[in-house]
Amino acid sequence: MAFDIDRYDHVASPLQSWDPRVKVASLGLLILVIALLKTIPMAVVAIAIAIGIMALSALPLHFVSHGLSFVLMFLIPFFFIMPFTYPGEGAFEILGVSFAWQGLRIATLIFIKALSIVMLSFVIFGSSRFDISMLALQRLKFPSIVVQMLLFAYRYTFVFLDEMKRMHISMRARGFIARSDRKTLKIYGHFIGTLLVRSFERTERVYKAMLSKGYQGKLHSMVQFHSVPLDYAKAAVILLITIGLLIGEFGGTLNTAVQAWY
Repeated sequence: MAFDIDRYDHVASPLQSWDPRVKVASLGLLILVIALLKTIPMAVVAIAIAIGIMALSALPLHFVSHGLSFVLMFLIPFFFIMPFTYPGEGAFEILGVSFAWQGLRIATLIFIKALSIVMLSFVIFGSSRFDISMLALQRLKFPSIVVQMLLFAYRYTFVFLDEMKRMHISMRARGFIARSDRKTLKIYGHFIGTLLVRSFERTERVYKAMLSKGYQGKLHSMVQFHSVPLDYAKAAVILLITIGLLIGEFGGTLNTAVQAWY
């Protein structure tokens, strides 16, 4: 697999030994609170917390940085779009386009919060097997249909990527060379169409195979979760951090920061 998020779930750490149900619930609440932050100072505190939790997870730096590189590709353009598209009067103009500091503030806030949330998501799903994390969500009464969609989407993303690789190798073996012409676009159109048809046929086969094995819309597993007092102690620490972020954000100290640049 090119990028399986639970590749290092075997690495020993305080988070790897944490009951997945308690871990998903507590860190999920922290992610929700981070998403609600509106001030850059508290967002900076949040990303510092996320980095600290990431360090505790003992996930390899190269693994995390590889995943974050894809996220940065989507976040960096905000710094070039938001300052020039923010409604209202701009501070000055660049090449005839109005530049607003408030737009830059929003882009910075989005950037910091998104990185924090992605890093915490790495911690949640990188320190446990992905299927175990999905079972933990199901035990927490998360909608079963959503859990199954996430599980199957994750599983078959890699299957379809392998299918694409085999098809591309087959095309190259037959002498295909990509060029910037109409013929190449036509071939790629057939390539995508064939991939979609094969994907649809595969989903039908998988679904029929599941029905033949007694599938009735729910995931069944022999995995048993066990909590110990230390699991709840870790959750209490995360809860205190979450409450601290809420107090710092909505306690009144930084309310004026929403109106200022930061």
